[in-house]
Amino acid sequence: MNAQLQPSGSAYFIDTAKPLVETHALAVIVDNEPGVLARVIGLFSGRGYNIDSLTVSETQHEKHVSRITIVTSGTPGVIEQIKNQLERLVPVHSVADLTVSGNSITRELAMVKVAGTGEKRVEALRLAEAFRARVIDASTASFIFEITGKTDKVEQFITLMVPLGLVEVARTGVAGITRGAEGMKV
Repeated sequence: MNAQLQPSGSAYFIDTAKPLVETHALAVIVDNEPGVLARVIGLFSGRGYNIDSLTVSETQHEKHVSRITIVTSGTPGVIEQIKNQLERLVPVHSVADLTVSGNSITRELAMVKVAGTGEKRVEALRLAEAFRARVIDASTASFIFEITGKTDKVEQFITLMVPLGLVEVARTGVAGITRGAEGMKV
C-alpha cells in the first residue's frame, strides 16, 4: 500500500482534489403567491444545482406565507451560495439551514405498496411492525404501509420491502423544523 505523507505528517493519503459534498435541509419562508415556487426552482436549475427533496405548504394563512423545505447537496461553498441567492429573491422572507443549526428535527412520510402471499406477506407485516409502519390499506393480495421518520429509516424500510414484493412508493419529501420556543422570521 502506497501512502503519501501529508504536510501534517499523516501517513494516510487524503485526496484534496475532490471537494467534500454535503447534504443540507433548508427551510425557506416565502410569500404564498403565484410564481414563487417557480422562481425558487429556477434559481436551482439555472445554476445547475439539484433538489433532492422539496416540500411546500402555506403555514400562516392570515399572512399568506408558505414554508418550503429543500434538501440539496453540494460543497460547503455551493451550499453557502445557494443560501445567499435564496435570501436575495424578492418573495423570500428568511432562509434557515436546518442541517447547520444542529437543533432541528426532520421527518419524511412514505406510503409503500407491497404485494405478496404466504411467507413474504408474513415477513412484510413483521418488518412493518419492527419499523412502526402502519397498515393503511389491506387486501388478500397486497398491503399499503405508511411509514414516517428520518429519510434513512424510510430508505431502509423500502429496501427491505423490495424482495418481499414492493410494487410502488409515494413519498412526501423532507419536512423540518428547529427545536425550541423561537420560530423562523416572517
